[in-house]
Amino acid sequence: RFNWSELVPLRLWGRTLGLQTENSQFLLEGMPFRIFGGSMHYFRVPREYWEDRMLKMKACGLNTLTTYVPWNLHEQERGQFDFSRNLDLEAFLSLAAENGLWVILRPGPYICSEWDLGGLPSWLLQDPEMQLRTTYKGFTEAVDAYFDHLMPIVVPLQASTIHYPLCPQYKKGGPIIAVQVENEYGSYAKDPNYMTYVKMALLNRGIVELLMTSDNKNGLSFGLVEGALATVNFQKLEPGLLKYLDTVQRDQPKMVMEYWTGWFDNWGGPHYVFDADEMVNTVASILKLGASINLYMFHGGTNFGFMNGALEADEYKSDVTSYDYDAVLTEAGDYTSKFFKLRQLFSMIIGQPLPLPPMIESKASYGAILLHQYISLWDVLPSLLQPIKSEFPINMENLHLNDSSGQSYGYVLYETVIFGGGHLHSRDHVRDRAQVFVNTMYVGELDYNTVELSLPEGQGFRQLRLLVENRGRVNYGLALNEQRKGLIGDVFLNKTPLRNFKIYSLEMKPGFMKSLRHVAGWSAVPDYFVGPAFFRGRLWIEHQPQDTFLKLQGWEKGVVFVNGQNLGRYWKIGPQETLYLPGPWLWKGSNEIVIFEERTAGRIIQSVDIPYLGRTHYVD
Repeated sequence: RFNWSELVPLRLWGRTLGLQTENSQFLLEGMPFRIFGGSMHYFRVPREYWEDRMLKMKACGLNTLTTYVPWNLHEQERGQFDFSRNLDLEAFLSLAAENGLWVILRPGPYICSEWDLGGLPSWLLQDPEMQLRTTYKGFTEAVDAYFDHLMPIVVPLQASTIHYPLCPQYKKGGPIIAVQVENEYGSYAKDPNYMTYVKMALLNRGIVELLMTSDNKNGLSFGLVEGALATVNFQKLEPGLLKYLDTVQRDQPKMVMEYWTGWFDNWGGPHYVFDADEMVNTVASILKLGASINLYMFHGGTNFGFMNGALEADEYKSDVTSYDYDAVLTEAGDYTSKFFKLRQLFSMIIGQPLPLPPMIESKASYGAILLHQYISLWDVLPSLLQPIKSEFPINMENLHLNDSSGQSYGYVLYETVIFGGGHLHSRDHVRDRAQVFVNTMYVGELDYNTVELSLPEGQGFRQLRLLVENRGRVNYGLALNEQRKGLIGDVFLNKTPLRNFKIYSLEMKPGFMKSLRHVAGWSAVPDYFVGPAFFRGRLWIEHQPQDTFLKLQGWEKGVVFVNGQNLGRYWKIGPQETLYLPGPWLWKGSNEIVIFEERTAGRIIQSVDIPYLGRTHYVD
């Protein structure tokens, strides 16, 4: 039994030694300590709900929060850094301390996390020679510039009371007891010098806490770096798995950095669930072996906007918008049976009463919302978007936009003039999915599986249009350097490469969505209409807004914006059928809903109080 009631950040400020290892156990302030951790990512949860989720962690029996830090949100354009609003890392970490949680920080630069390009900014790929996650000069220079901005935020929030020459204003400790060096590098392992580089990049900027690495069993021995504690990631506890840690490091505490409480979903697949009893029994077995644990995820949240990642094993599969993960809390922060079973287990081990679980937030069903107006994408183009003219197709990262940082997410429209029809072939240069139009007539789609189409014959010159969607960059595996999006090479008509393009960037940033509001040409939605088009309607709320879920039955594929906030993608192939709409993003009174639909539009969407994430499939 452990009594950690005195070992909380606020009580130890100014006198803590930080987290140390001694004879196969952790010590905190010189006392034996076990990490009961849970992962929650500030960038996947509305700021207004951070504290609620932390209180639920405490009520479950956890003492430590772990979070990644997404470089591609904090530096969306090269040299422009954002640590405000929902990206206020300092506020998030301070709030964890106020709520009695220690923090294990996982600052990357690569984070995996089913997040676009594993958290790396897409502008890195402007360099045709770029070698991500190596000591390639173009990569390390960018990491150094990022860490120069990130570490001054992080360093003062470390637990150890040491005077930092780089940070003279530092007076007292914070909640950070450990910092992870990169992430699962053993599964990549392209540069034997890289992990040492990242370690030194942390140490040279004032990180003094215990360093850790994190890998699955197969990558464990390849992801080590001297001076960092190796930890392991898994879901099923194979015999001898924790003892395997002894083969790479002697007399060190055992830590499961990622115990996978569920799993993530891909478009076109099932909604994965992991049996609650099996999960809790495995957690109990891990703890019985004396190990510390971090639950990945305790609360998954949402891949808002275009930030979902993708897998590329046998084929490309993009992740859904929801990051529910079948975790301990649901996507909207509600309790599951896993929460109460874990709470019971942890309370027995801790041997003292746990805080009462906070009340759950009630959800609203606002009913049917009519999308009464629409405007075709073709009518938006001349008034809102200036095309880039180029003889050759240009991938989105290399478009001259955003202060020369290129386009990161969304869609790109490529237009050129053709004479006649014939055989269109992509040579597998479409990333990731292109709708093909002759003038405004839909002809078909090109993607990884469909690389050719027949274009109808016609009189005179006509416009060929390819609307290409970036469905999310791969976030894990060896293909990170090949994640450029849009058209990444020539497309051929009758064996002749197409030339002389007008290229329109459709990143759908807040400024664009605001301009869309005032553009001329919105009209009443006809009985039948096919996109691509924008649709808009209003949701009127009488009382204090509450969380709700938007159900898009009858719609095919697209993106939903509410009061300018990008909720993420929907797609009728599932599994996900509802999008989470947090109450804090709604207003009392009138709320604007805009939908970009690629093909077949409905007339209404439904606001419901229960999510539907699709047909379930148990993780084997």
